[in-house]
Amino acid sequence: MKQKIIVKVQMNCDKCRTKAMKIAAVEEGVISVAIEGAEKDRVVVIGDGVDSASLTHCLRKKLGYATLVSVEEVKEKPKPDPKPAPKTCCQSQQVLIASMGYADEPNCSIM
Repeated sequence: MKQKIIVKVQMNCDKCRTKAMKIAAVEEGVISVAIEGAEKDRVVVIGDGVDSASLTHCLRKKLGYATLVSVEEVKEKPKPDPKPAPKTCCQSQQVLIASMGYADEPNCSIM
């Protein structure tokens, strides 16, 4: 079951954001990590079986402040049925080459 975890983290600079993304990326089951929010203060993790409490704890330990905002299931969109391959008409063309011989000139040459 894929889930989306949002953690609010105190990140005042790009270095802190990079650090937060690295911490989140190494958690088991993480598929993707992003920074969101108007103040770029939310770490959004999408994963399968990610321990949200452990993730929040690790972020809090390394960055000082982290609060778990939400955990929700990500519903996957059903994949559309693949379109069938177009039918092709494979007709082989046969060409019949007939030899027309001239009785008067047995050794006829062109040019």
